[in-house]
Amino acid sequence: MTDEAGDGSWVSLFSGGKDSSWALYRALERGLPVERLVTVHPEGDSYMYHVPATRLATLAAESIGIELVGVEPEDFDAGEAVDSSTQGDAELEPLEAALDELGRELPGGLAGVTAGAVESEYQTSRIEAMAERLDAEVFAPLWQREPRQLADAMLDAGFEIRIIRVAAGGLDESWLGRRLDADALDELEALNEEYGVHILGEGGEFETLVTDGPHMERAIRLDFETEWDGTRGSLRIEDAWLE
Repeated sequence: MTDEAGDGSWVSLFSGGKDSSWALYRALERGLPVERLVTVHPEGDSYMYHVPATRLATLAAESIGIELVGVEPEDFDAGEAVDSSTQGDAELEPLEAALDELGRELPGGLAGVTAGAVESEYQTSRIEAMAERLDAEVFAPLWQREPRQLADAMLDAGFEIRIIRVAAGGLDESWLGRRLDADALDELEALNEEYGVHILGEGGEFETLVTDGPHMERAIRLDFETEWDGTRGSLRIEDAWLE
């Protein structure tokens, strides 16, 4: 991983969630020339990627002002995978192909990618290996940082973060659509002690959408209903628009 800008263009691995958005924001702060956002749209559950509401990344990209490239479900060939390792490798293939193609199109080629990994060796090791094959750097400003400090930094920077999916003990339907603010973080710290919930949802306990931030020109606004099965749930987005 690197903290320095190299020659060529950068691509942000972007879901619209808080972690990938923070990685993008920090990259732009450092002056890395991010020329594209790449959003993977998994079909069903995924070992490698943020799943819910990835289609809203298009709105986020419009607000940010950087062109977005989507990797679609039909590009995946992970259905026959027999274990998580094999599936993770298979899920990475269409992303690597998309980045390889972008490297031939972008000014100066592909210098590096931004990634929002915090603690997942599973994801990070694969992204680093992919970047090495592409002769690119990885900028991962969240990697192994203290979770509460990271979350506080996001709020201090002006990120507006909504919880769009929950799947962990201690997180009930009331969390769906909730804004991730200081009070919510205090409650998550208590839930971490009681249930082991990761403060940033790193283990899939919850997923988020950044609806506003200093890197965005216009806020995303949502009209939604909640879907709850008694143990987990998500937002069903009825409408979304830029303010």
